[in-house]
Amino acid sequence: MDGLNLAALLPEGVGVAAAGFLVVASFFTSALTAAFGVGGGVAMLALMGLFVPVAALIPVHGAVQLGSNTGRAWHQRANVRLDIALPFIAGSVVGAIAGALVVVQLPDAILKLVLGLFIVAVTWTKIPGVDRLGRAGLAAGSAVLAVLSMFVGATGPLLAAFFAQIFAGDRKALVATHAAGMTVQHALKIVVFGLAGFAFAAWLPLVVLMIASGYLGTVYGTRLLDRLPEESFKFWFKIGLTLLALDLVRRGAMGLL
Repeated sequence: MDGLNLAALLPEGVGVAAAGFLVVASFFTSALTAAFGVGGGVAMLALMGLFVPVAALIPVHGAVQLGSNTGRAWHQRANVRLDIALPFIAGSVVGAIAGALVVVQLPDAILKLVLGLFIVAVTWTKIPGVDRLGRAGLAAGSAVLAVLSMFVGATGPLLAAFFAQIFAGDRKALVATHAAGMTVQHALKIVVFGLAGFAFAAWLPLVVLMIASGYLGTVYGTRLLDRLPEESFKFWFKIGLTLLALDLVRRGAMGLL
């Protein structure tokens, strides 16, 4: 297929070179998350922001992340903890419905600031009683996360920090179950954007290519995860979460100025 025909499959405003860059970037960002549990989604959002129009950025990123997390959850399915994932899924659905009914617009800057500080606290301290949290507690927590996701698109790091408390000492269960949880949250977002009338069809060829590339990245990143010592994973996982959280704090603080 020549460049002209390929360009015809791309959405308006996105050239062949930009599309190729995003497809390659999807491989590396998916590998990053598969190996270290965090970072890939935020990195992908930043890179897509260079080429994708603002109005399409969040829904298209959500579609790519839905495919990426689905692929990671499937590839690492042997390590998904269903006893944790299923209550989380149930709570997410309830929370998404509740969030859609909330008509009060919360200040974005304050949300980012509070969320960033909370992630830092959860990352470096132990939540009392988290190891005894039952299904009802998991469902309630996931419902709160789903409501938050309606207002701020940074619940992935918060969920990762929360799951790290539950899966202390089991990096494979942490990464795989986090992928399953984020698959549900991104799917709910896509439903909301679809009902709002966003035209996903124009972006479908590019999204499919990015998802396919991302799955290859997941395969490669999972091999790195298998070889990574538990203590090394914990260290870099905490460093990655902290950097993401501090960036949230920075953006929140700038928004208040």
